[in-house]
Amino acid sequence: MDFRDRIHPERAVAGFSKLDGTVRFYNFVKAALVRIDARKVLDLGAGRGGPLLRNTGWRRELLDLRQLGAEVWAADVDPVVTSHPASDHQIVLDPSGPLPFPDEFFDVIVSDWTFEHVAEPEKLAAELLRILRPGGFICARTANRHGYVKLAASVVPNRLHRKALESIQPSRKHEDVFPTVYRMNSVRVLRRLFPGCEIAWYRDNSEPAYVFDNPLLYRLFLALHWVLPGSMATCLQVFIRKPSGVGE
Repeated sequence: MDFRDRIHPERAVAGFSKLDGTVRFYNFVKAALVRIDARKVLDLGAGRGGPLLRNTGWRRELLDLRQLGAEVWAADVDPVVTSHPASDHQIVLDPSGPLPFPDEFFDVIVSDWTFEHVAEPEKLAAELLRILRPGGFICARTANRHGYVKLAASVVPNRLHRKALESIQPSRKHEDVFPTVYRMNSVRVLRRLFPGCEIAWYRDNSEPAYVFDNPLLYRLFLALHWVLPGSMATCLQVFIRKPSGVGE
């Protein structure tokens, strides 16, 4: 029995707790898709679709962006994206070039745990606005710039992240760890990068992840989440809507 099942008895319903940040985020994503009747969706930084492969049931349904009838493009700089299991098209991106899509092509762009890896945020923001149709959404989940997880990660050099995570988060695959730079990870910065856009956001502490799979540490971090100010929450979720007049 997973120790989390004892701490969160509601997991018996469908395998997730009331603190599940993925369930919360993707409910907002699906709501955005429904609101604008999205037909074309870009999953930016989709990788091999690890979360889809690890989950079943309702959580997997939420992660599958095709469920509402949209056509999904999975894109990543890593060629492993060609094996992505829940997309209609798979695109390997050139990290030094523009995004290989026409202007105003997508209704919704989803970026889940990608913004913290972006070294040239101005360039990416301009490209995202170019390929997003007027009235479309960019839905992003990323590490909060002032969160304790980001602050702790900043102390450890990128070259040591994979080794450290082998102990801290044993279930994390080696190939799913990438260098972080944290240049698109605050509301203030995102407002500057996406001028004129409507930006909705919330900060979130989901289930503690970096606890060595230790029940005691897990409980201690749950208590820490209760007392920390919201500005130090681990995650930032943002929903950026391009105004109808932009790009026309």
